[in-house]
Amino acid sequence: MKSNECFKTSCSIVLLSILLVGVGCTVASEQPGSASSPQAALKEVFKKDFLVGMAVNNNVVCGNDVNAAAIVEKHCNTITSENVMKWGPIHPEPNRYYFEAADKYVEFGQKNKMFIVGHTLVWYHQTPPWVFVDDANQPLTREALLARMKEHIFTVMGRYKGKVKGYDVVNEALEKDGTLRRSKWQSIIGDDYIAKAFEYAHEADPGAELYYNDFDIDKADKLEGCVRLVKELKAKGLRIDGVGLQEHADMNYPSRNELEKFFAAMKPLGIKVMITELDVSVLPWMDWFARRRIDFNDVNERKKFNPYPNGLPDEMQRKLADRYAEIFSEYVKHADQIERVTFWGVYDKTSWLNMGRSNYPLLFDRNYQPKPAFWAVIKTAKEK
Repeated sequence: MKSNECFKTSCSIVLLSILLVGVGCTVASEQPGSASSPQAALKEVFKKDFLVGMAVNNNVVCGNDVNAAAIVEKHCNTITSENVMKWGPIHPEPNRYYFEAADKYVEFGQKNKMFIVGHTLVWYHQTPPWVFVDDANQPLTREALLARMKEHIFTVMGRYKGKVKGYDVVNEALEKDGTLRRSKWQSIIGDDYIAKAFEYAHEADPGAELYYNDFDIDKADKLEGCVRLVKELKAKGLRIDGVGLQEHADMNYPSRNELEKFFAAMKPLGIKVMITELDVSVLPWMDWFARRRIDFNDVNERKKFNPYPNGLPDEMQRKLADRYAEIFSEYVKHADQIERVTFWGVYDKTSWLNMGRSNYPLLFDRNYQPKPAFWAVIKTAKEK
């Protein structure tokens, strides 16, 4: 990652953003609840329920995407680092840390008096290969990898002590059947690598909240594994403040029943619950491996897997709004357990779910305008 990323000239991006906003304002309807209506701030609407946040990228916090930054400033009282605090971007080489982007992220949160979340300290993905080998390119010993983990945690948390208020200490350590993922962390250190990460994190900053974060932990087997993991950490006397559910939803998943079971399982654990990576995909499911085999030059394949290249039809806008209302109704119902709800991104154009397709998973469209889903979410708070 280039060290001058935050200072690149971005006139074309800003100009395009301004033009897009102008187009959006021109075509907006004047009906109540339209994009031209006064927007209620999400953080105010849900202030008695939970914090509301978004994952932010470099362009937001560095001032290159001023319209997205304005959305975050208005609607959020918490933010999560989308990428800049993962091991790869912040610690790309031995004995070299790249803090400039992370510093900008933290400064943005402090300026706006937000609860700042660090994502993530220990993860099997986006961790450079050098982390697991010695100078001879041989696998590290358990002791050497533990020392490397501790040094990384102490360095990152030490720099932002008192500023970053909570960390996803370990990310995605469970398989779908609830067993531990067979990562290099697990194979070299052993099953207790998770416990060691939480131990080091608490030592590095006793004032920071510490979380376990994962996806699909509202599905039965993985939920059971998550409950078991939390209990094991607590039995060892380790501090774990909460569990983050990465709610990468679609038009059918999760069901109300799955969410109900998740909240019921979390309640006896005596920990906080966070919805950490919320978005709702409207596209047909396509896993990473299938994507590589799909020929997007084939018209039939494009229609099947990328059905809305030029915008989301009104009917799908309504369905997405209904889906968001269904999900948020559950969150409001269980607001006594939820600490925060964080969307994974700010507006549709920059969502990770595009991946070569046109997806529409967030509350704000490509012109930075609130979608019908935004107003549907607002309504769930008013109807409680």
